[in-house]
Amino acid sequence: MTTVVGWDLGGANLKLARIEKGRAVHVAQIPCPIRQDVSKFDAALEEALRLCPPQAGHAVTMTGELSDVFSDRAEGVAYLVDMMRTASGGDALFYGGRAGFLDCIRAVERSPEVASANWHASAALTAQVFPDGLFVDVGTTTTDLIPLKAGTVAARGFTDGERLAESELIYTGVVRTPVMAVARTAPFKGRMQRIAAERFATMADVWRLLGELPLDADPYPAPDLKGKSTQESAARLARMLGRDASEGGLLAFADLARHFAECQLAEIEAAALELAAREEIEADAPVIGAGCGRFIARHLARRLGRSYRDFAELIDCAPGMDAMAASCAPAVAVALLAEREFRLSA
Repeated sequence: MTTVVGWDLGGANLKLARIEKGRAVHVAQIPCPIRQDVSKFDAALEEALRLCPPQAGHAVTMTGELSDVFSDRAEGVAYLVDMMRTASGGDALFYGGRAGFLDCIRAVERSPEVASANWHASAALTAQVFPDGLFVDVGTTTTDLIPLKAGTVAARGFTDGERLAESELIYTGVVRTPVMAVARTAPFKGRMQRIAAERFATMADVWRLLGELPLDADPYPAPDLKGKSTQESAARLARMLGRDASEGGLLAFADLARHFAECQLAEIEAAALELAAREEIEADAPVIGAGCGRFIARHLARRLGRSYRDFAELIDCAPGMDAMAASCAPAVAVALLAEREFRLSA
């Protein structure tokens, strides 16, 4: 088997990576808001399968089971496993973190280990190249912070609940996170004021105004269903203050965006410092960044006084695939980790 397709089945995006002889030849992301309707996932999967050779092996990890369309995570895992079993002809392997790869039956039986294990795949692959460091994957919705020690994943938590308790998972991202989730007050026209507890704006507006959000990172409708120009992002931020965009120019709203960006960075930095101290990570160990928001990992490395390395450095990619491979790290990682499994079973 020369082709392995890695899948990361999220609640907002479906990501896939086609690996041929250790090389990422194609990586893609397809929006699939499962939380709205499971048929959204079905449609995204159908679209994604057109990118897969018929004889490919399939390796799957997921976070979509946490979507509130399912009654619990076990139901979500069972649904996603069944969909991928059908799509792959029954040959899919499912990543269970420390449990390794599982077939369809065992994946359902061991759903707590399969649920939201995508971070572990990325960290495990990264540890093979950077044995010591802090792996930071900043996505649209969440941030993973995973200590790496002596070539192993040094996380204490595994489930989302455990990881939240250990500061290894933060529910903050560069696109879907509402601005109200990162701050309660903000400066405007020389004084601090409270902000609205409404989803008038998201962190996509913040990072877009600061010129750092990749163009392909935000495929979702804006909160007001309007456009995504800097002016429209400024108008949404103004609404967070109970104001109109006419009350300040773009420079004023860029300053406001910097405040919200700093609040988000400070939360991530606090968790990183906690983990670095807990695991006694050496001062010369790097921050390794992944995800569509890995520019935040670069900022974090600078604030921590550490070097920065990019997940794309780990991967042999076809021309033009580097950025997408780093943005879709779990899909790439699970495919590369699975190559050996498929070789052994051949």
